[in-house]
Amino acid sequence: MELYLTLGARDVEAAHAFYDKVLATIGWSAHASFPGWRGYSAGGIGKGGTVWICQPYDGEAATAGNGTMVAFPAASPAEVDAFYAAAIALGALDEGAAGPRPDYTPTWYSAYMRDLSGNKIAVVYNG
Repeated sequence: MELYLTLGARDVEAAHAFYDKVLATIGWSAHASFPGWRGYSAGGIGKGGTVWICQPYDGEAATAGNGTMVAFPAASPAEVDAFYAAAIALGALDEGAAGPRPDYTPTWYSAYMRDLSGNKIAVVYNG
């Protein structure tokens, strides 16, 4: 079994529209979709790490985990910039604008935001 993670969404249709556009900036797209769930992966092939945006299985309200964050890989600083710009334009909340993070070795170029359901997400170029 390959690594996957799930992020609960308060409004799955809005969340799917958000992730469709934001993940496209780093070459990710949906590889599976069914009522209340959509799976995303690099190139949309469903291999390697995957992310599922979904309604919580227990039917309770989706909540963001304290200290939980998902970081998506970027191939360049330009991809980080595009991801961040798309996310903010689509309603994400800024948690750290795109730019170098000199405290990390090697220096990361990253951005941090909260999606439409409050989940903390990041995009990172580690080059």
